[in-house]
Amino acid sequence: MANAIHHPSARNAVGDVHEITDWKAAVWAGVIAGVVFMMAEMMLVWLFMGQSPWGPPRMMAAMVLGRDVLPPPADFSLTAMMTAMMIHLPLSAVYGAIIGWLVHRFDMVAAVLIGMVFGVVAIYAVNFYLIAPAMFPWFVEARNWVGLVAHAMFGIVAAAVYVGLRKPPAHRAGTLTGH
Repeated sequence: MANAIHHPSARNAVGDVHEITDWKAAVWAGVIAGVVFMMAEMMLVWLFMGQSPWGPPRMMAAMVLGRDVLPPPADFSLTAMMTAMMIHLPLSAVYGAIIGWLVHRFDMVAAVLIGMVFGVVAIYAVNFYLIAPAMFPWFVEARNWVGLVAHAMFGIVAAAVYVGLRKPPAHRAGTLTGH
């Protein structure tokens, strides 16, 4: 790949290029972004919409447990929360892997922009406007600015964490970067 054309932001300070995706970093970035997403969405619906913070996890849990777990009541349920996390964290890891693959050649600024677009378009728009109406109609009521912001935040955090965690590229001469 010595003759490949690389985006200028793919190079680090010494001109090395990230040729491959660091899958471990990508999966961890997705999991970390998933936890940040869950906490942020719960806080945003509570602070700005006056709704229970337990509503979003109950909506996720209903994908497996059925509509009976949906609010009301919108109180804490260990079963609903654990079920929501068993759905949410693996999906977050998969989305993190995709984001890692998309941004592996880019610097922080470009990666964060790509992550944000992925979060809004590929996750929020596809899930809430294509999948939800057909399979999980209760998510239609979550089509709002909180959901949009939370999904943009997921993409931003996943991309930023990936760039921060990924292994440094090997020097072109075949030696390692000193790590």
